[in-house]
Amino acid sequence: MLDPLAAVRTPQDPACDVYLTGTVFLDIVFTGLDSAPVRGTESWARGMGSSPGGVANMATALARLGLRTWLSAAFGDDVYGAFCREELSQGEGVDLSLSRTVPGWHSPVTVSLGYEGERTMVSHGHEAPPPREPLPAAPPPTRAAVASLTPGAPQEWIGRTARDGGRVFADVGWDGTGRWDLAALTELRHCEAFLPNAEEAMRYTRTDCPRAAARALAEHVPLAVVTLGPEGAYAADGRTGRTAEVPGVEVEVLDPTGAGDVFMAGFVMASLAEWPLAERLAFAGLVASLSVQHFGGSLAAPGWPEIAAWCHRVHGCAAVGADVDCRYGFLRALLADGERALPLRRAVPTIGFPRA
Repeated sequence: MLDPLAAVRTPQDPACDVYLTGTVFLDIVFTGLDSAPVRGTESWARGMGSSPGGVANMATALARLGLRTWLSAAFGDDVYGAFCREELSQGEGVDLSLSRTVPGWHSPVTVSLGYEGERTMVSHGHEAPPPREPLPAAPPPTRAAVASLTPGAPQEWIGRTARDGGRVFADVGWDGTGRWDLAALTELRHCEAFLPNAEEAMRYTRTDCPRAAARALAEHVPLAVVTLGPEGAYAADGRTGRTAEVPGVEVEVLDPTGAGDVFMAGFVMASLAEWPLAERLAFAGLVASLSVQHFGGSLAAPGWPEIAAWCHRVHGCAAVGADVDCRYGFLRALLADGERALPLRRAVPTIGFPRA
C-alpha cells in the first residue's frame, strides 16, 4: 500500500499515526428512497448495505489512506460486534489492541435512510459498562488524534495527547441543548484544527455566513475548517491570517452517510504529510466525494487505487501538462507509479455470509 507519509517519516516516529476513540455502531443503510417515509405507509428502498459505523467510519477511511490507525472502542459480544471487529481488524488493518469486547452488551445500531441527496438516521444503543480493569490514563504516543468535542464534557486524554506532541483534530456534533456555547468546548484550546459543518460553525459563532464563522473560530483555534457540503470547504488559519476555499467535486450521490468523517480523514492525512492548506482541502473534498458513490460510511471510503482512477481516468490528470494549472495536479507525483486496484470491501445487504 502507498505510504503517504514516507517523505516525512523518521526512525523516531511513534508506531501510531492516528489515535481515535468512540462508539462503533452497526450501520444499516437504505438508499434509493424516493422521499422521506410517511407515517402509516410502507416504503421500499432500491438499495441496502450493512457496515461498521460511528467512529469506525473515520478509522476505516484513515487506514485506507495508508495511515497506521489505532482505535480504542467497546465491542459487543454479539454477532454485530464480531462482524464490526473483524471488518476493522482483519479487513482494514485497524489496530484494536486498545479496544475491548464487553460480555452481554449488545452493539449499538444505526439505520440510515437516504433520499434526495440527504439522510435521516435512527439509532439505538446503551452506554458500554465500565471496564473491569482501569484503562490507560493516556493514549499511546501518536502523530495525531481525532476527537469529537462535546459541550460541557471535558476529555482529559485530549490535553495529554497535545502535551505529548500529538496533533489533535476535532469535530463536534449537534448541540441538543440549543446553547451553542463555544466556551463549553473546553478542549478546543488543545486542538490544532477544528472542523465543524457550516450550520454548526454559524451557530457557535452567532454569524450568518460560514466563511465569517470560520474566521471567527480561527480566533480560538489555530486552524478552522468549515465544510460546506457539496459546495466544498473554507478554511481560516488563525496563525497567519490566510484563508483558502475549494469547491466540491461533482459526483452522483448514492449515500452521503459518513462523508464528513471521510473528509476529516483526508484532511488529517494531508496535514500530516505537510501539504499546503488549499491542497489539504482539495484532497479531503475529493475523498469525501468519492465515498458518497457507495453504500455505508466506513466501507464506502476510497483507497489509493480509487483516487488514482479518478485522477487518471475521470479527471484526466495524466493528460494535463506540467505547465497547466490543475487543482489536483499535486497528486500526480504521489500517484506516478500507479496503484494496483485491489477490490475494497464494500457494505453488503446482510451479515453472516462468507466473503469471497
